[in-house]
Amino acid sequence: MSEGTMQRRAQRDQRDDQTVQRTGRLRAALVGAVAVPAMLVATGCSSGDSGSGSDSDGAKASGGAQTSSSASASPTPTVRPAAYGTLPKVCGVLSKKTLEELVPEAKSGKEGTTSDTSTRSNCSWDSLDNNGVKGSQFRWLNVSLLRFESDVTRGEGDKLAHEYYEKQVKDAMAVAGAKNTKSEPVAGAGDEATAVRYDLKKKEGAFKQQTVVARVENVVITLDYNGAGLAGDKTPNADDLTKAAQKAAKEAVASVTAANTGKGGGTATAPSGSPTPSASASKKS
Repeated sequence: MSEGTMQRRAQRDQRDDQTVQRTGRLRAALVGAVAVPAMLVATGCSSGDSGSGSDSDGAKASGGAQTSSSASASPTPTVRPAAYGTLPKVCGVLSKKTLEELVPEAKSGKEGTTSDTSTRSNCSWDSLDNNGVKGSQFRWLNVSLLRFESDVTRGEGDKLAHEYYEKQVKDAMAVAGAKNTKSEPVAGAGDEATAVRYDLKKKEGAFKQQTVVARVENVVITLDYNGAGLAGDKTPNADDLTKAAQKAAKEAVASVTAANTGKGGGTATAPSGSPTPSASASKKS
């Protein structure tokens, strides 16, 4: 092979190498050009998904806010206010004339201690007519007042008072040691009233016990009245004592009503969440 032929072959091989290199660079450039739009498309899709997620999250958040707002806008439970908002002075619920009939020897009433006289109070009177060797006549009178306020958790005041009224009657019918127990409704003493009477033997003598329980609106009046003949004196007539007790109970009911409807009377109380009276304010002798 001549020197000229060898030189031409070397030149041709050099051109082929350059052609291969240019072809490789062109292919790389084309691949890069194709990759850029693909990345742009991927980025656009990703951006769209992100926006969609944000809208969804926003809708969820908005929905949550609406639910919370709806919950907070729920109406607050209410209950009808109690009719009576106060109590009269308990030692003044009976007239002087009535006291002279029931407890003639009593000088004044003894008011019980309480933390809130607007919801509960009681007053008692003792009377002993001492006739020396001829014996003595004893009388004891107690008036208890208990007012119930309406409560959103327990109910309306008059409903609570009715429940307590029934409990008081039941307790009076179940006194330990009582004999000849009888009960009867009392007309004209508030919304409902019951008189319970029985005999009770004590070391001092034979006692005739009368208990009148009356309810007017959201107030319960419990009147206890008993009498006995001591030191050989005769036992008082139970019918007379019952009649006197019922008359006094009606007067006490009228005093409660007047305190809440007359001049200076109380007004209905608003519903309260505070505890209402539930324990008996009545004291038995």
